Amino acid sequence: MKDESQVKITLPDGSERYYPIGVTALEIALSISEGLARNVIAAKVNSEIWDPTRPITQDSLVKLLTWNDEDGKSTFWHSSAHLLAEALEALYPGVKFGTGPSIEKGFYYDVDLGEKSLSQEDFPKIEAKMLELARQKNEYIRKPISKADALELFTKKGDEYKLELIDGLEDGSITLYEQGGFTDLCRGPHIPNTSFIKAAKLTNIGGAYWRNKQENKMLTRIYGITFPKQKELEEYVTLMEEAKKRDHRKLGKELELFAFSERVGQGLPLWLPKGAMLRERLQAFLSKAQARAGYTPVVTPHIGSKELYVTSGHWDKYGKDSFQPIRTPNPGEEYLLKPMNCPHHCEIYRTSPRSYKDLPLRFSEFGTVYRYEQSGELHGLTRVRGFTQDDAHIFCRPDQVKEEFIRVIDLVLYVFNSLGFDDYSAQISLRDPNDKQKYIGKDEDWEKAESAIIEAAAERGLSTVTELGEAAFYGPKLDFMVRDALGRKWQLGTIQVDYQMPQRFGLEYTGSDNQKHRPVMIHRAPFGSMERFIAILIENTAGQFPLWLSPDQIAILPISEKFADYAEEVFFRLQDDDIRGFIDHRDEKIGRKIRDAEVSKVPFMLIVGEKEMAEGKLSVRRKGEGDLGSMTIDEFAGFFKKEASII
Repeated sequence: MKDESQVKITLPDGSERYYPIGVTALEIALSISEGLARNVIAAKVNSEIWDPTRPITQDSLVKLLTWNDEDGKSTFWHSSAHLLAEALEALYPGVKFGTGPSIEKGFYYDVDLGEKSLSQEDFPKIEAKMLELARQKNEYIRKPISKADALELFTKKGDEYKLELIDGLEDGSITLYEQGGFTDLCRGPHIPNTSFIKAAKLTNIGGAYWRNKQENKMLTRIYGITFPKQKELEEYVTLMEEAKKRDHRKLGKELELFAFSERVGQGLPLWLPKGAMLRERLQAFLSKAQARAGYTPVVTPHIGSKELYVTSGHWDKYGKDSFQPIRTPNPGEEYLLKPMNCPHHCEIYRTSPRSYKDLPLRFSEFGTVYRYEQSGELHGLTRVRGFTQDDAHIFCRPDQVKEEFIRVIDLVLYVFNSLGFDDYSAQISLRDPNDKQKYIGKDEDWEKAESAIIEAAAERGLSTVTELGEAAFYGPKLDFMVRDALGRKWQLGTIQVDYQMPQRFGLEYTGSDNQKHRPVMIHRAPFGSMERFIAILIENTAGQFPLWLSPDQIAILPISEKFADYAEEVFFRLQDDDIRGFIDHRDEKIGRKIRDAEVSKVPFMLIVGEKEMAEGKLSVRRKGEGDLGSMTIDEFAGFFKKEASII
């Protein structure tokens, strides 16, 4: 039992410890082990990331963060942005600073250099200065400051960018951070001191309008990345060289899969014929698996009444991230571009009376949704404004939840195994027990939902980690984390248990007792979004898709135009066997045609000439392997079907 001078600290595994009020995350780490304390760089306190040296004054859920945690890396890189700013201030007196956040890989800082300019040739001296400052082991010191004092400080410094930021902040919520001789406006958090940063590399330079507004001044944006070990930087550089070759934006263009148009709008991909075929095959693959698993397809509109999302609770939580409402000529009538599919599926459930005998009902939809992402956050297909979810919602009785959850796990694993994602783990995301205000619903419903997920994951033998405080606002979830061929971790596939939305929509079924009962809703999406999944698939396979998924599976290469008719005969015969490809009718030598097909990553090349036509055969080559010999058309079709089968 704790006394009034103590706080209760709950660790991610659910264990509880008691410490004096004002204990820091570093002190908690030290009480566990000295080795852990040496590696802690931040802490998650009641779902917020804190400095590891910040006093904890109330009962809290605490996760100690190291370099191995994504939030730890983010804190490390945010601190590195401040180190970059300190180096720039030393090298370019008078520089003014915009904002310097961490990003997915590293950080950037937007700066105003006045009459000075920078190029990549300046990077080595800036990197050297950063490491020189890092070795000074200066602490990152958090200092609350009044709005008046903050305005006075940055007025003296003549930094109009910081003054504009301060103007939009509330008094009492403003903090500065100092390290060495550098002071910045920042809410944090930061690592303990600069000596954690052992390796630094500036990666790019560009321009960015202040606050993303074209009417504002163009600032210089400097990108960089840092590491706690030099070896990790060297490994990163090697990895990035390989990643450049696999970049889905580069391969998507080369393989003619997708494009973007400024006229259409940022973050709105255009699927070209080959990309559309790729999407259709993925959709057909999952649709077939879903049909076997008892799903019923539905289709919902691309817009919905704002009231629909107010009812679901999404408007209050995510309205600011949506496109602005569409107003009709009728006063007070507003619609939204659909930001999610689940409210629509609830309304489909409501179209008929439901009995306990009808459940479970499994509605599936490849539903396109729209969310407003800042232009600076858009990235190829991985971060877009319009994307298609392989969405489904299962409406079931409470006693069916665990069984249905296990069935969804099996479906997700089938998808992963079929597409070569064999290195995965799962994260069980539960409610923060110390901050229940963030969530909706009764404790007993949350407890039942969380137990179902934990038991289902255990029964399927999944390798899991548990994260308190990472649940959705309406229910706990299971997220699948996949490592690709370059060792990068991606969140793919999610399953969520929801007792709340059926309550909000008044969903009912008649039970065996002839009384009305509330169903439970399971949300699931094995791909997540088609766009993001395809981007990851492109990079994982380097554009060399599984044979059954390849947009062009064969290239028929006539040696000369004399054999064009025979090439056409082969093409149509194989098309009858659902083997897809094209004929290369160009007036080029056969060696050039083979090379071009290899570059286009076509799995099979079928060469036809005089001998092949006379014997009714094909000379078969496989990408990367070379000549496979001569086959009849039927022999090749049989060989192909075995090669193209899905597990």
